[in-house]
Amino acid sequence: MPSAPSMDIVRLFRGRLFERGLVYVGTDYLSFPLWDKYLEYEYTQQAWSNVAAIYTQILQNPNQQLDRYFEGFKELVASRPLSELRTPEEAAAAAAVEAGDEQIEGEDNPGSEPSKPVSASLKDAEELEKYITIREEMYKKAKEFDSKIIGFETSIRRPYFHVRPLNVAELENWHNYIDFIEGGDDFNKVVKLYERCLIACANYPEYWIRYVSCMEISGSLDLADNALARATQVFVKRQPEIHLFAAQLREQRGDITGARAAYQLVHAEISPGLVEAIIKHANMERRLGNLDDACSIYEQAIAIEKGKEHSQCLPLLFAQYSRFCYLVSGKAEKAREILDQAVENVQLSKPLLEALIHLESIQSLPKRVDLLDSLVDKFLVPSPENPNVASVDEREELSSIFLEFLDLFGDAVSIKKADDRHAKLFLRHRTSSDSKKRQAEDYIVSEKTKLAKSAVAATNPSAVGAYPGAQNQWPAGYGAQGQTWPQAAQAQSQQWNPGYAQQAAYGAYGSYGTGYAPPQAPAASVPSSGGYGAYPSTFPAQAFPQQNYAQPAGAAAGAATAALTPAPQATTVPPTAYYGSYY
Repeated sequence: MPSAPSMDIVRLFRGRLFERGLVYVGTDYLSFPLWDKYLEYEYTQQAWSNVAAIYTQILQNPNQQLDRYFEGFKELVASRPLSELRTPEEAAAAAAVEAGDEQIEGEDNPGSEPSKPVSASLKDAEELEKYITIREEMYKKAKEFDSKIIGFETSIRRPYFHVRPLNVAELENWHNYIDFIEGGDDFNKVVKLYERCLIACANYPEYWIRYVSCMEISGSLDLADNALARATQVFVKRQPEIHLFAAQLREQRGDITGARAAYQLVHAEISPGLVEAIIKHANMERRLGNLDDACSIYEQAIAIEKGKEHSQCLPLLFAQYSRFCYLVSGKAEKAREILDQAVENVQLSKPLLEALIHLESIQSLPKRVDLLDSLVDKFLVPSPENPNVASVDEREELSSIFLEFLDLFGDAVSIKKADDRHAKLFLRHRTSSDSKKRQAEDYIVSEKTKLAKSAVAATNPSAVGAYPGAQNQWPAGYGAQGQTWPQAAQAQSQQWNPGYAQQAAYGAYGSYGTGYAPPQAPAASVPSSGGYGAYPSTFPAQAFPQQNYAQPAGAAAGAATAALTPAPQATTVPPTAYYGSYY
């Protein structure tokens, strides 16, 4: 049988294990299983002061089982005397307060006889009431805070890590929860919530970036570096987004070598040929005054992509490099040469031709209208010798852009040629699409009318006749004629003369830069449909956490009426100016 000292060592060791675990998760909303085990252990040891101290810790923070713990605390107080509930520190503090009170009373009345001692039972009752009141206030404060976060907590369906992606609602809930906690003044709660969030959201760079940024702003550089190291070395180390963020952060801190190393890691291992990384790296060198190095980054990336078969980012690299040379270096001729070189080396694409058209539009006269027309014609009219993987929407949009360019800089002959080509290639496609759209809208309106009639008949029988069967006394279909007029009128208003369609097709492309058709979604095989100003879509051993986080200094009838009203036609919002995203 083990001796008493060895039992004390085992008990101390177990207690420290519980305390160590509670340092990390003791304030979590779902930490009650660990608290239950701790309480169970101390109950078996009959260490009542420790049990009371555990209850005191629990009642200070929101917890899913907070009400149960408060009831347990009240049962404990009712079954044990106060002397067994106080810890040695609390007992010593109470004795010191009592002695101080007696000394003050003696100094105030030096010649008076000492007052009769208060009965021990009455004094203990007062002390017990004070003891309970303090912890009841803790419970009320925690309960008030619990009412503010219960909505966030109940929306967390998966608090653990899993490789399956989280749904959008849960991801948004984590952002909203963090927003709420950051709006408070408890820095420790902010850190704890971020650590909880990064268990479930460990595969999402956006939360790591937000955590590091928050710690950086608050001045907690150690926590920021710890989180960034875990993200870049363990959890999201294969995702370029976190490394681009790390490069930017190191540049802001003055660690240029570290920033360059982060960019080189993306170029060489993580995501070779990533246009966004190339642009950001070149722009950093430009900020440092190294224009030659910036140009070299573009040239090296272009040379590498040339060696690949069917490189999807090569046209965009040429376009971005040309844009960089024109805007930063002011070298218009070099920018034009880069795009001419692109035409010779890569398959024609919408971003490349868009860049060519725009660069030509801001150059001095004369414009190379014939060259652009031949390139646009080759892109718009695929042939066996020149296949084109671009979608009809992409080709129609580029044709619209070129029509606007010719409207500003072309002559009547070139405009007519391009206009005829546009009508021949896309007018039939547009007319067919509009016809299908009108048929779908007419069907929806018809269904809404049927539903509205059913609702009116169900909620107001008098509306269809004062006598039973009155609705059947009229000729067939007569009672519904009044409700079909809006559809007929709408359908009639949507009909147009086929001869007008060609004019409308070009008339929609009025002012240069704002009138052409809104951009369509890119084809699946094209990484990005943007030109000069758009980037392609970005990417799809853990240290122990710090124990202490110290912050440095109507009614149915109304619904039926609404259903009878034809839905208004959607208004097309004019797109952003074509040239606004480039130069």
